[in-house]
Amino acid sequence: MKYRKLGNSELLVSEISLGSWGVHEGVEDRNAKACIYKAFDVGINFIDTSNSYAAGGAESFLGEVLQGVERSSYLLATKVFFPTSPTDKGLSAPQIRKQIDASLTRLRTDYVDLYQCHRYDPDTPLEETMMALTEVVRQGKVRYIGFSEWSPEQIQAACDLADVEQFVSSQPQYSMLWRDPEAEVFPLCAANGISQIVWSPLAQGVLAGKYEPGQVPPENSRAANDKMNWYLLQELFSDRILTAVQKLKPIAQNLGLSMPQLALAWVLRTEYVCSAIIGASRPEHIVDNVTASGVKLDTDVLATIDQVLLPVVHK
Repeated sequence: MKYRKLGNSELLVSEISLGSWGVHEGVEDRNAKACIYKAFDVGINFIDTSNSYAAGGAESFLGEVLQGVERSSYLLATKVFFPTSPTDKGLSAPQIRKQIDASLTRLRTDYVDLYQCHRYDPDTPLEETMMALTEVVRQGKVRYIGFSEWSPEQIQAACDLADVEQFVSSQPQYSMLWRDPEAEVFPLCAANGISQIVWSPLAQGVLAGKYEPGQVPPENSRAANDKMNWYLLQELFSDRILTAVQKLKPIAQNLGLSMPQLALAWVLRTEYVCSAIIGASRPEHIVDNVTASGVKLDTDVLATIDQVLLPVVHK
């Protein structure tokens, strides 16, 4: 496993990190627990969750599983914004104070290494949000702060504020099929000491190559799981995109890579990206995925991938 420095922080993050969105959303607890332990075994040191995943259930599950694991041996990130109850939502100062304490209780820890704004809150002044985040950092409850899916204008406005803690991470959707952040977010963040921790690097599993155009999704796949379907980006499941993805299989085979390894190596090809978050329902998925760490794709391979995918990518 290779590690990269997270923005202007002191954190060294594994190039592959483990997400917990699927906990209680289609992945059995025993498999989720096995995946966490396997992640540690193969060098993953960063776990990403949110107070909204399974209405706090994902944090509670992690808090239970991680008991007995040396706290300094891993990095723990969570998020705040989405509703945890009809009245608890957003990034106001009272909500940030309330939600960080609730997250720490569920996670059974005194601090999180990274606290992220899950989205931008248009109903709360940015200054209020940033001052509240600064407060929890200076109280020792949070080491560093980040955000997910903010626009360039929102990012710049936060960077321009004085006397507040600065963001060190951005968490955008990014994959071979979803390249929106490349144009503005990546360079803007780099100029301000902010690294990318990307989600959905396999494009909701599409880039694993298991979905074929015109075919019913395989049993036990994410697309076949009723609990998952609400979250899927239906645009990625068009026959046009699935046909293009099938053309990547010979490229991966010629490199001796699995399709997920190719997709993850592509994401990690850029220095803007610190880590790629993976989800896993079985430990063997993690073993396969982490092999992408350190893989270098040459310019000819990258050009061939673009030739296949550029006509269908979202950017």
